[in-house]
Amino acid sequence: MNASGHRMGGASWLDRAALAAVAGALALAFLTPPEATQGNVARLFYLHVPSVSVAYMAFALALVASVGYLVSRRMAFDHLAVAAAEVGVVFTGFTILAGMIWAKPTWGVYWTWSARLTLTAIMLFVYIGYLALRRAIEDPQARARRAAIYGIVSVVQIPVVHFSVVWWRDIHQLGTVANPTGIQMDGILLVAFFAGLVAFTLVAAALVTRRYALAVLEAGVHDAAARGAGALAGDAVEAPRIGARAGEEHG
Repeated sequence: MNASGHRMGGASWLDRAALAAVAGALALAFLTPPEATQGNVARLFYLHVPSVSVAYMAFALALVASVGYLVSRRMAFDHLAVAAAEVGVVFTGFTILAGMIWAKPTWGVYWTWSARLTLTAIMLFVYIGYLALRRAIEDPQARARRAAIYGIVSVVQIPVVHFSVVWWRDIHQLGTVANPTGIQMDGILLVAFFAGLVAFTLVAAALVTRRYALAVLEAGVHDAAARGAGALAGDAVEAPRIGARAGEEHG
């Protein structure tokens, strides 16, 4: 536990639940039958779609936290925003990677500049830009304020990415779950999908919790350094006194 009461070491109940859910989701994914035309590679669906869904949720949480900061000016909301945004970037990157692995045997190429793929890549780089902006600003209040505005504006990408396969028909297939005509699966397939969604949601929640606790620690270190107080690692190291040592030797 740190001074703020956040658990940093060891596995929490949420960590254990996430690991158990991932194991169960993978087992269910392998229990599903091969797809008629895509074969076994279609099982990547149970990772690919839940991961992008969780990325959307993480970015939406960053939006809520950003609004919360601008309204209240409480740094806790800023800590939550950065935690959610970082986790969203991780899951977006995983979404693209899983999609590329699926695309090679299905389309014959790892990447094509379809509307869905291009917009998803743009979304990834926009949120990487959000994280880069945070690192470029030293003052915590200014950083939180500007990042909050960036986080609010950036979320407009989510509906554009999601509905891109409907608005611009190309090589990418229509949604299987969020389909205009309804869910395009049932039975064990639907159970495996929701198992993957629950598992990835728990993993994201565990990661956000830990990243939030780290943000609290980082803020505490910054505040201690600004006050010139606190037992920081550098405070225990005394700078060498070359002139004084030379004087001692001559003496």
